[in-house]
Amino acid sequence: MLRKIILSVAAALVAAAALTATIVPGSASAFFAWRVADVPKWDTLNVRAWPSSGSKIFVAYPNGAVLSMTGKCTGGVNLDTVAGWPKWKQREAVRSVWCEAWVDPTGSGQFRTAWVYGRYIAPM
Repeated sequence: MLRKIILSVAAALVAAAALTATIVPGSASAFFAWRVADVPKWDTLNVRAWPSSGSKIFVAYPNGAVLSMTGKCTGGVNLDTVAGWPKWKQREAVRSVWCEAWVDPTGSGQFRTAWVYGRYIAPM
């Protein structure tokens, strides 16, 4: 029960950060709101230290949790580039790559970058 509350609070904080983020032109930092999607109902999406399934898990989120994505993905994919595409096409662009997220794994306000596998995320 406590884990669900912590995950709910973390998701709310990420959602608030995503809503207040501004997309700035040029090389300035931007955040993109995506959500956890298509994870089996009995499972969660692992958020990892590095773009590898063998990397340390920082935190895990259930389907529907909002993620603040940095825009950077492996394989040369950039969420800023695909942002104007139809949602199904954005999902296809990240389906087999790792994308970087901005997370607070401990719920202490100490945010850091971490990685999620693109197959389990979808644009908002």
